[in-house]
Amino acid sequence: MPLFRSAAALLIAGLATTGPVMAESVPVTVALDWTPNTNHIGLYVAEAKGFYEDAGLDVQILPYSDTSASTLVANRVADFGVIGSIGLFIQRAAGADLVATYALVQTETGRLVFNGDRQDIQSPKDLDGKTYAGFGGAWEDVLLGTMIRNDGGKGEYETVTLGTSAYEALYNGAVDFTLEVYTWEGAKAERDGRKQGAFRYADFGVPDQHTNFIGTSGAYLAEHPDRAKAFIGATQEGYAYAVDNPDEAADILVAANPDAALDRDFVRASLQALIDGHYLKAETGEVGVINPAKMDAVGNFIFQSGILRDGEGKPLTDAPDVSAYYSNDYLNTRP
Repeated sequence: MPLFRSAAALLIAGLATTGPVMAESVPVTVALDWTPNTNHIGLYVAEAKGFYEDAGLDVQILPYSDTSASTLVANRVADFGVIGSIGLFIQRAAGADLVATYALVQTETGRLVFNGDRQDIQSPKDLDGKTYAGFGGAWEDVLLGTMIRNDGGKGEYETVTLGTSAYEALYNGAVDFTLEVYTWEGAKAERDGRKQGAFRYADFGVPDQHTNFIGTSGAYLAEHPDRAKAFIGATQEGYAYAVDNPDEAADILVAANPDAALDRDFVRASLQALIDGHYLKAETGEVGVINPAKMDAVGNFIFQSGILRDGEGKPLTDAPDVSAYYSNDYLNTRP
């Protein structure tokens, strides 16, 4: 038998023995906006349940870093990232290549909070002259000023920038009010028996929003549309599974992040708040869908506030076309 025929016979025999050659999984990286928490639970569920593997993907959830996920995505350091709603509008207006492709929550999770025993705070106008523990963002003044003025107040208050120390300062009475994510800090306060008073932004003139997204760059979508659809579809499966199987999902998040020292009972309580409030899954059954009306309302509101600036730092003179800021094209067609 000639040599080349002998080699071919050996190759065929080897394939017959080992079975079909499987294509390698395609790598995809995802950057988090904070340390692992229940906002990210669908990512870890999709990884643990094999949804990404079934989609032909090898997904790496990157450790949280000081560089924002949106910056990592816009600069092509990460393929996808968890992006805040306001950050998306501000950075996109300034020229960042960002596109939201999945709504992590269907309605706003943030709220204004104060200690529940404060009889002198009955509505936002009562916050005039009081002290706000803030986080250093221009959006905060727009948000608070709108709420107070829509309630008949002047929108005049003192601000001390404390970051995450704001919550302890609030509990200790060192400040009068702050902002929190209900499904995380709020769930913790309830679990700890700390009575809170709260105002929803949308009740006082601020458009409801999705709060945060999973997004990527337009360049990535142009280069890898099939890969993006596979990733977003599998991620959608992960979040839907977490809603339907909360005990298992909580276990998955905790097990996947041993260094984060997550309290399993607290994780479960936070996830329940996300489920009960129809944050992860709308009452209509939608998971991950971005609402165009909400995007238009928030985009116009932020533009009118004057905090949207171009790449040179100049305020935008024309309202942006926010339809280019997001896409539902990469979701599964089913809810």
